[in-house]
Amino acid sequence: MSIRDWPDDERPREKLLKRGAGALSDAELLAIFLRTGVAGLSAVDLARNLLNEYGSLRRLLETDQTDFCQTPGLGPAKYVQLQAVLELGRRFLETTLQRGDALQSVAETRRYLSSKLRHQAHEVFACLFLDNRHRVIAFEELFYGTIDGASVHPRQVVKRALHHNAAALILAHNHPSGIAEPSRADEQITLRIKEVLSMIDVRLLDHFIVGDGETVSFAERGLL
Repeated sequence: MSIRDWPDDERPREKLLKRGAGALSDAELLAIFLRTGVAGLSAVDLARNLLNEYGSLRRLLETDQTDFCQTPGLGPAKYVQLQAVLELGRRFLETTLQRGDALQSVAETRRYLSSKLRHQAHEVFACLFLDNRHRVIAFEELFYGTIDGASVHPRQVVKRALHHNAAALILAHNHPSGIAEPSRADEQITLRIKEVLSMIDVRLLDHFIVGDGETVSFAERGLL
């Protein structure tokens, strides 16, 4: 049965217009993007099959061009459209915390850092530098690879904090595995950096770990 023959409340586009995008499932949102299905499958059915094949929306969105275009119902044009949509989303989120904007909430910071780090294929350790009113000075990616005592250097964090004349900062890194739970190494390096920053009167406000659909705050967990 074609989607056009479905009841209005079940059609993804009509459902979005009536109830908002948040009311749609991953498959329904993906179906709106796909626009059409393939022989024997509606756009929603195709979307469900794709999500089952890739295991999650994130894996589908982050697959490379070759694998993406080999999937029935997809191709170069869809790949280009999808990459453009993803980049628009990232840029939209980035505008919520531009230089000079003050951090208003943990949720706002979480969304911003997730947009910066979630798509990374490898671990990236970054800092958000703030002034004494918690206004954003800069966001910088500082270290790459496994996050442990050997790859993250507190002195480099201090050096960049002094460069920006920061009064406070927030640490963040991603877990490509998708699991945002802090490791023992995460906790140890966080305490080391907090200790060193205190010597130059720079406050460490938080450390966020970005996973797949979840971002953990050290401050909320009482780990700082």
